[in-house]
Amino acid sequence: MKIISVIGSGTMGNGIAHVFAQFGYQVNLIDVNPDALQRALDTIGKNLDRMVSKGSITEETKSQTLKNLTTYTDLQSGVQHADLVIEAATENPAIKMKIFKDLGTFTSPETILATNTSSISITEIGAASGRANKVIGMHFMNPVPVMKLVEIIKGYQTEEVVCDIIVELSKKIQKVPTLVNDYPGFVANRILMPMINEAIYTLYEGVAGIEEIDTVMKLGMAHPMGPLQLADFIGLDVCLAILNVLHDGFGNPKYAPCPLLVKMVAAGELGVKSKQGFYNYSQGTKDLKLSNYFSRLKIN
Repeated sequence: MKIISVIGSGTMGNGIAHVFAQFGYQVNLIDVNPDALQRALDTIGKNLDRMVSKGSITEETKSQTLKNLTTYTDLQSGVQHADLVIEAATENPAIKMKIFKDLGTFTSPETILATNTSSISITEIGAASGRANKVIGMHFMNPVPVMKLVEIIKGYQTEEVVCDIIVELSKKIQKVPTLVNDYPGFVANRILMPMINEAIYTLYEGVAGIEEIDTVMKLGMAHPMGPLQLADFIGLDVCLAILNVLHDGFGNPKYAPCPLLVKMVAAGELGVKSKQGFYNYSQGTKDLKLSNYFSRLKIN
């Protein structure tokens, strides 16, 4: 496997492209927005500079990594010679289905098609491609260059040989692959999102404040980041989308998103990406959010 195409140049896409390029693969990074592609290259460059300053890579590795990256704004041109395509577009089922329908036409029948979805059915995405046997989930963790886990999700019709290839490929880029079956939320988000949702409910019901909830989980449960700060980091819109997938997929009310989360997303308060979520990031650092809504909460 030599050529990897990555669709989507956002946080996850540029991180995935960075890692594969760093390990010597030719990477085609694809996005319809040329400005987004330039931002992605700038981000990768800054991350590589940070790694050089820490002594984890050399200047030569940085230079070669950047040489291994080619950008495209046209999907067909970017994927037609790929051995593996990894879709890292927004967590929207309609967008992903459209991309995979196109990939079924634009790529070789032997090309493996992977999605970085964090919750959407691999089986349904595979069906949209017209060759579900070659479709698999590769759920990277954020930030991709740092986090070791890759959740590998086998769709209902995914060939065993495809699973084997992707597991071995993940090891080659020094990730730890964990193979799971295709159910809503897989493993990571089926466990994580209800915890985040419960933390939001705890705030919504006035049990405790933002910092108190996060402090309990950090110091009491040894979590590196509190659930409300983590939700900001993931993106509140992404959290809501995943909870909706869980709720729809299982039909269980325990997965129903907290009304507060729904309101915040509707108001455009999405966390770090919008500089406002449970915390305020407008100054470039995390500050406690001081809004009228939260100041009216009664904390017992």
